[in-house]
Amino acid sequence: MRFLPLATAVAVFGWSQPVFASELPEIRSPAAVVLDTSTGAELFGKNPDEVRPIASTTKIFVALAVRRRGIDLEGWTEITRVDVKAARGGAKTRLDLGQTFRNLDLLRAMLMASDNRAPTALGRAVGLDPEGLTRLMNDVARDLGLKKTRFTDTSGLRGNVSTAREMALALRVALADRVLREILMTDHVVIRSKSGYARLPYGTTNEALLARRYRVTGGKTGFSNAAGYCLVTGADIAGRDVVMTFLGGDGSQTRFADFNRVAAWLDAGAPGARVRGRVARERPQLRIRARGTAAR
Repeated sequence: MRFLPLATAVAVFGWSQPVFASELPEIRSPAAVVLDTSTGAELFGKNPDEVRPIASTTKIFVALAVRRRGIDLEGWTEITRVDVKAARGGAKTRLDLGQTFRNLDLLRAMLMASDNRAPTALGRAVGLDPEGLTRLMNDVARDLGLKKTRFTDTSGLRGNVSTAREMALALRVALADRVLREILMTDHVVIRSKSGYARLPYGTTNEALLARRYRVTGGKTGFSNAAGYCLVTGADIAGRDVVMTFLGGDGSQTRFADFNRVAAWLDAGAPGARVRGRVARERPQLRIRARGTAAR
């Protein structure tokens, strides 16, 4: 039996007819989705609309929120006790109390290595306290049409829920922003404090990017006891640009093994795929307020 390529099926029909489920990748994460980046159409889904905790993938929305406020990327922000309190209970931080860092570097520390003192510091850089930043994150989700995404915390340590589909759609918007995309594609960076005292190496936690088996276009990991192991990532595989989410994995490598299974499936032509959802006329863009030297 011959099938139309997915891109052709989307363009002609908006969706394709179901074929053999046995040809689909065996995904171990409890919830997952693969979306075409250009159209937002679903290529694969497993409980894609189930509401689940999202842990540190939350920080994608912090980045979208402060970029929307026009954060001055070349400005400097000091780490305060507010940031220490907000990060309590999370993984070890490298951002010491009283040190001052460039806002661009705080974005790197947050998105690449999930440093939990960075979100509230970035919020303060755009004039928001933790509660104000949380409200803006919810506003961003609402404005993007993400009806199941809710935030009560800036880091993902205490609450925050979404779905595999809505997280993939959020990453789709983030990857359309050149500043965020560049950070999410970076594997290693050294950031420096304003005093020059601190030189801090940060590496990405996205092992799919580090493996370089496929062209990964950027993503974010997350873990908490409630959320399990999570991954939201973009990739260009066999000329097809996709965003994918894996939520709730029971082991650290589950999400990356799932990524490899999906990537191999796409590389083979995505046999058994069913494309769902109508074609979007244009990819959403992040509105950025002009402020200082913020990049646009």
